[in-house]
Amino acid sequence: MHPLADNTPTLLTRGYAWAPELRRRHGDRRAVPTRLMGRPALLLHGPEAVDFFYDERHVLRHGALPGPVLDTLFGRGAVHTLDGEAHRVRKELFTTRLMAPEGVHALGRLAREHWLRTVDGLRGRRGVLFDEMAVALAAAACEWSGVPRTPGPAVRLLAEDCVAMVDGFATPGPRHWKARRARRRQERDLARTVEDVRRGAAAAAHGGGSTVVEAVAAHRDADGSPLDPHTAAVELLNILRPTVAITWFTAFAAHALHRFPTVLEELRADDGPYARAFAHEVRRCYPFVPFVGGLAARDLRFDGRDVPEGTLVLLDVPGHHRDPDLWPEPQRFDPGRFLGREPEPGELIAQGGGNARTGHRCPGEDITVHLLATLATTLADTGLHMPEQDLRIPVRRIPTRPRSGVIMQVPPRLTRRVPAP
Repeated sequence: MHPLADNTPTLLTRGYAWAPELRRRHGDRRAVPTRLMGRPALLLHGPEAVDFFYDERHVLRHGALPGPVLDTLFGRGAVHTLDGEAHRVRKELFTTRLMAPEGVHALGRLAREHWLRTVDGLRGRRGVLFDEMAVALAAAACEWSGVPRTPGPAVRLLAEDCVAMVDGFATPGPRHWKARRARRRQERDLARTVEDVRRGAAAAAHGGGSTVVEAVAAHRDADGSPLDPHTAAVELLNILRPTVAITWFTAFAAHALHRFPTVLEELRADDGPYARAFAHEVRRCYPFVPFVGGLAARDLRFDGRDVPEGTLVLLDVPGHHRDPDLWPEPQRFDPGRFLGREPEPGELIAQGGGNARTGHRCPGEDITVHLLATLATTLADTGLHMPEQDLRIPVRRIPTRPRSGVIMQVPPRLTRRVPAP
């Protein structure tokens, strides 16, 4: 694999099309050798590749994420960089808090309430859904987690910083440096919050109840030591940032409701199973990550090809979700694919594959699906008008979104049917 040309420039120019195009040039093989960021790499595809990739005996995360991604998206020392027992113990901090149904539903209620307040404040005016939803989600995440942020400029800054961290992780230049500044600012503020909690000041302010912030402050890693304030701040951001990042999916949901009026009517008629199926189909059809990566834990073989220890192993996510061998008519937007069933662990991999409790699948996936279903129903029921605008979604931009951010015209009077989630 070493003589191969480095594909990093092509990735930067082709975006989400890079992995599927690379596979097509190699006859749609399940394992394609390449080089990325100066390292030998192997691009994998297919259900067997998902099982292979999410087996820690095969692929490790420690050392796989490049510094620029850690300094923008995940943070130094984050759970994403750990393996084995260290990863499992740290991940319990997330799974215990984030995967409990009552916690998921509580965050869903708060997100809906904050969004409806936003819409009420925009009556008779226009707003950019992407921007306003990010603020509503930041306010809901702070209230739910116990992060002390007064509604107003502080919450809006948190929303803008979380968006910047996601928006700048995969590109050089101004977006990337903005993401780094945003992370440093929020890590500094949240480290102070953790120190306040440990001194008891914030706990008293919140009535002494058990909050997510208090759980992070009290957490002990596999070696029995508490998180240092910086690492605790990193993990708090790994709760707040992904919640705010759901604004990408809500913009995609609004795009889908605009393009497919029959889906809009179905969603208005059934906000339960259909809304959840709609959320799954949005995550399948609209791109968010171009691939996920790790390092070969030892000398391996996959699809008849040697995978030397330390090789950068990549899993093709967009190609997986558009594979006609896995999805009938993959280009068609059809929430009915998921009616009456949940996706199998290796089927829909927008937020990873395998088991969320024991592996590297995102522990916040249930939150994403529930919030997206709740907010999509809210969007459908509030009757927001979308004036003429540029709704194209550029595949070369990572992460992508509708060019306009989805401009919405809020009527002076709202008629809505928005049941509690």
